Amino acid sequence: MSDMVNVKINGFAVQVPKGSSVLEAARAAGVTIPTLCYLKDINEIGACRMCMVEAAEMRGPNLGPARMVAACVYPVTEGMEVQTNSPKVLDSRRKTMELLLSNHDMKCLSCVRSKNCELQRLANDLGITDADVYKGERTEYAIDDSAAHMYRDNNKCILCRRCVAACAKTQGIGVIGANERGFITNIGSQFNKPLGETSCVSCGQCITVCPTGALSEKDFTDDVFKAIADPTKHVVVQTAPSVRAGLGEMFGYPIGTNVEGKMVAALRRLGFDVVTDTNYGADLTIMEEGTELIERVTKGGVLPMITSCSPGWVKFLEHYFPDLIPNLSTCKSPQQMQGAIIKTYFAEKMGWDPKDIVSVSVMPCTAKKFECKRDDQSASGYPDVDIALTTRELGRMIDRAGLDFTALPEEKFDDPLGIYTGGGLIFGATGGVMEAALRFAVEQISGEKLANDKVDFTDVRGIEGIKEATYTAGGVTVKVAVASGLANARKLMDKVRAGEADYQFIEIMACPGGCVNGGGQPIQPASVRNFIDLRAERAKALYSVDAKMDLRKSQDNPAIQTLYKEYLGEPGSHKAHELLHTSYVARKVNF
Repeated sequence: MSDMVNVKINGFAVQVPKGSSVLEAARAAGVTIPTLCYLKDINEIGACRMCMVEAAEMRGPNLGPARMVAACVYPVTEGMEVQTNSPKVLDSRRKTMELLLSNHDMKCLSCVRSKNCELQRLANDLGITDADVYKGERTEYAIDDSAAHMYRDNNKCILCRRCVAACAKTQGIGVIGANERGFITNIGSQFNKPLGETSCVSCGQCITVCPTGALSEKDFTDDVFKAIADPTKHVVVQTAPSVRAGLGEMFGYPIGTNVEGKMVAALRRLGFDVVTDTNYGADLTIMEEGTELIERVTKGGVLPMITSCSPGWVKFLEHYFPDLIPNLSTCKSPQQMQGAIIKTYFAEKMGWDPKDIVSVSVMPCTAKKFECKRDDQSASGYPDVDIALTTRELGRMIDRAGLDFTALPEEKFDDPLGIYTGGGLIFGATGGVMEAALRFAVEQISGEKLANDKVDFTDVRGIEGIKEATYTAGGVTVKVAVASGLANARKLMDKVRAGEADYQFIEIMACPGGCVNGGGQPIQPASVRNFIDLRAERAKALYSVDAKMDLRKSQDNPAIQTLYKEYLGEPGSHKAHELLHTSYVARKVNF
């Protein structure tokens, strides 16, 4: 029996795997059917009705009558004929769109998603010029800006429930859902509680899947422009590994293009006094975290040790697994380590008072906005990082400044906090922290130097939700696990809590695929997300650079070696703990 099905899309024959939806069959035929609610694997609910098509199926030897079906959930059958743009279909889509717009805040000029809004684009495609076809009552909602990292504007919500699916299924948290019924249905937390009072972990995955401007990160670009314009301030910026792999998408580059050089040039032209790379902080993190791991393994510390680089993950553990806080590495994240060094070691080198430094980060992560406000993150007596921006905010700053990003030259980061190794760079992909730590730990335990062609620990690479591997060095065997996406993290933590996990080291990233797929990265429409793996494409940009680098191990970073020699002493020293390590708090679960 054939595993393929023959169908016709708009009169053209196409063969697709059995079980394919009409939407997937159309894609194979080169036809894009519009959707608003559909997200592959997590929100296949056919609710928005924007993907309606006419489908006629075989009834015995003859073709039956055509009927309207939702393409995203309706399976193809042998001999089916589909019309995706018939007058009846187009009329249905227009009416659906007009009804959506009748209860939608149409302030497109001031909306953060203007020109990158799926609703706006589809309305234009359908030729809708009058948004007041259906006049009547409208719902009105107050904006919820109670969370540290984002706001919700339900006046722009179309009830697609993509954010609900991302929170509940991808992240396994479920602090948002549909409240009320009928015309007053709205998306929010239980009992309409403000988001900031729930156990939201600030991951921002809901923002990246929202098709409109209903959800967005809090924008701090005005604060940065103000600081840059202040002659009494030294504004120092750092950029995370994944930003260079995503930023280009905002300026027309293919997904997964490394735009590091142009990004540095843009930051200088925006007016930052010093442009540094968080990869330096990532290399520093490996020195501290790797040392901590070796001490726990060899001296009987709490195992498995779990990484602490992802603030969304850390907050998740504080809420849902507070009994496992002792398992967390005490290391600050690379962002916070970089900020701490900027306001201590670097400030002394430059002769600057820390109070006059404005430390800015550009991150693929919305949870970084929460992290920089945490307690025990002020090594100099002032916050390690003052302002955390997302990749999207940097893109908007570049646009506002009138910079032609594609025409900018390629420039390099400032020394010494711009020097990095491949180990620091791959932090942006799931498994990258683990691999960088293994490159350090294997050398330390075995006492033997690893050649560049021996540092690829590929078992921990890839976009799988959970990965396991076992390594032996110097007579010491270490079993490791890697998880990305908090629903996967929960599975691992349930095993740890139950005593069923015999790992020594675990890497967790809050976002599926790691930071390359963070909640602050450029937003791609569902038509792209459903058919292209953003995680894999962006990760390639990091691994391809790492493979060509002369310095691939964090411990070989000469700037890090100088930092320890001149300032910190040695990894794990008392001074290193004062500046680079932190503490955690148990938090209540509050839906």
